[in-house]
Amino acid sequence: MTELLTLFHSAVVFGTVIMFGALGEILTEKSGNLNLGVPGIMYLGGIAGLTASFVYETGNPNPNGLLSAFLALVFSFLFAALGGLLYSFLTISLRTNQNVTGLTLTIFGGGVANFLGGMLQKFAGGVGQVSVSAASGTFRAYISAIAGKDTSSPLYAIFGYGWLTYVAIIIAIGLFIFLNKTRTGLNLRAVGENPATADAAGINVTLYKYLGTCIGAGISGLGGLYYTMDFIKGTWANDGTIEALGWLAVALVIFATWRPVNAIWGAYLFGIAYWAYLYIRGLNRYTMELFKMLPYVITLFVLILVSLRRKKEDQPPEHLGLPYFREER
Repeated sequence: MTELLTLFHSAVVFGTVIMFGALGEILTEKSGNLNLGVPGIMYLGGIAGLTASFVYETGNPNPNGLLSAFLALVFSFLFAALGGLLYSFLTISLRTNQNVTGLTLTIFGGGVANFLGGMLQKFAGGVGQVSVSAASGTFRAYISAIAGKDTSSPLYAIFGYGWLTYVAIIIAIGLFIFLNKTRTGLNLRAVGENPATADAAGINVTLYKYLGTCIGAGISGLGGLYYTMDFIKGTWANDGTIEALGWLAVALVIFATWRPVNAIWGAYLFGIAYWAYLYIRGLNRYTMELFKMLPYVITLFVLILVSLRRKKEDQPPEHLGLPYFREER
């Protein structure tokens, strides 16, 4: 029982990283834009938040954890949104290929993040010396009066997480309400399904695409922030993990069939599948690597199942990844 609770706790922390990335991409794809730059955007969000806290805390004998965390949150969202703005300008205004632009953004974001991460490590005194303990402690704080300190306790498995974990769930529920219950959300979905019809109805297609992509990128960037501040406890690791998690986030979008609420349990299921090998005895190194492939295998299975069923509600937006030229309406 203790091992199951520990596995669940690890899965939730792992799943929250990719949940942020997937939720932002769902919002982006609902507007009709296919942004494969999610890993790069998560890189930008992670390094921007870490840099903001590092600059504030370095040389400050008594840094305020709340202020440091606030700076990290704001800069993470803004820089990730700027990545979305760059993608939007190239694909919407300049009409470049969305797939190529997204992949380029992933390379760009990873390069910028690793460059800045290397600079932070140099300023901090070497690899592994970067630490923003005040901000990280604030992000990882949980209500110990409820969760307790026993990591094998069921209460800890439910309540023993930093507050961004619950923010991700709130965003997922909020996106569901926004996309299905509000006029603005329905307009956004109309733009993704048939921009020509939406344009004829008086909806500003370009504005909706820009806002959906930029805000979606900002949300995805919080996944990178969660990784640096909570998952690896306020430091920088130049090991490519954020990129791998970014691609898992893209896979989660498909697994969730473009439904924000499905991304909640889907992210945790991915986490369980990814970490299950640690709790199965007798596995060798090669078998462990096969277990890490499970989330992708599950996604392929869902993609095949969805393709066979052909239910409209399980399909991506009809105009996803396609450019819209008003003069060709």
